[in-house]
Amino acid sequence: MMIIMNVDATPEQVEAVVEKIGSYGFKAHLSQGEERTVIGVVGNEPITTRDQFLFMPGIARIIPISRPYKLASREFIPQNTVFPAGNVPIGGEQVVIAAGCSLIEGRTQWLETAQAAKEAGAQLLYGGTFVPYSSPYSLHGLGETGLELLAEARQATGLPVMTEVVTPEQVAPAARYADLLQINANNMQNYALLHAAGECSRPVLIKRSNSGSIEELLMAAEYVLSHGNRSVIVCECGIRSFETHTHNTTDINAIPVLKALTHLPVFLAPSESTGHWEYVAPVALAAAAAGADGLLVAVHPNPEDALLDGNTMLKPERFAALVAQVRAMAGGLGRG
Repeated sequence: MMIIMNVDATPEQVEAVVEKIGSYGFKAHLSQGEERTVIGVVGNEPITTRDQFLFMPGIARIIPISRPYKLASREFIPQNTVFPAGNVPIGGEQVVIAAGCSLIEGRTQWLETAQAAKEAGAQLLYGGTFVPYSSPYSLHGLGETGLELLAEARQATGLPVMTEVVTPEQVAPAARYADLLQINANNMQNYALLHAAGECSRPVLIKRSNSGSIEELLMAAEYVLSHGNRSVIVCECGIRSFETHTHNTTDINAIPVLKALTHLPVFLAPSESTGHWEYVAPVALAAAAAGADGLLVAVHPNPEDALLDGNTMLKPERFAALVAQVRAMAGGLGRG
C-alpha cells in the first residue's frame, strides 16, 4: 500500500510512520516528491494493517497498490525515474544509444569498436566479459581481463561502460570496473543474482526473457528495487513465437505497455531481438517512435570475423547512419 503524507507533514511525522511500518515487519520506501512524501509499504499483505495508520498525524490518505510489483509500479511513483549512468542521464527526454558487442574478443577489436561507436554518436558502451551460453563448449568471455579492457575503453572514449554479470559472485568485481551492470534474458529470474544486483551501487539493466511476460520482467525489477537499488532499466529483447525469419519476435507493444505500468526507463535491443543486422535500423526506429528510452545496438568493425553473433552486428558506418536516423526521429517527436 501507499501512504500519502500531507503537504505540511513534518519530518518527525514521516519518521513516526516509518518506525510504525517497521514495527509490523514491513519495509518502508520513501519517495520525496516536489509537494509531498509518499511512503510505500512492502511486505506480506500490508493492507491488512491499514486501519492502524489511518489516524496518525501527517497522513493524508492510504491507497492500496493493485500490482504484485510495488516499487516498480507507476502507482507508487507516477513520475518517470531518471538517474545517471556515468555522465549520461537515463530515463529523461533523450533516447540513449548504447553500442557494443556481446563478447569482448581482445584489446584491438574492443578499443576499435569503442572508438568507432563514440565517433558515430553512441552515449554508452557495452561489452561482454562473462558470457553464458547453453553449450559448455562455447566462448565464455575474458573475465577480469575483459573488465580491465572495459575500463580502458571508458578512459579512452569518456563514455560510461556496461557489462553482463552471470553469478552473484561476479557483481562486486564488475561493479568496480563498470558504470552499469546487465542481467541477460536467460538470467531474468535468477533470484540470487537479482538480490546481489540490488545490493550494489551500480544501475542495473534487466533483459526480458524470450518466454517471460511483461509482469515477470517487472517482478524481476522488483527484486532489485526491494534491496535498495533504485536505478533499474527494463529491456525488451523480443519474445519466442512460431516465426523463424528472425531470432525472436520484437514486441514493440511492450514499450508503451511498460511505459504505462512502470516509472522505470525502458530500453529495446534490436540486434538481439531480430538476429539480423539488416533489420536493426527499422526496428530501432520503431522503438524510438514507440517511446523507448534507449537502444542497445551491436557494433563490430569486421562483423564477418566476429567470434560471436556477427550476423547481428552493424559496421561502424551503418551504425553512424542509424544514429543520425534516430536523432532525426527523436527530434521530430520533441526528444533528444
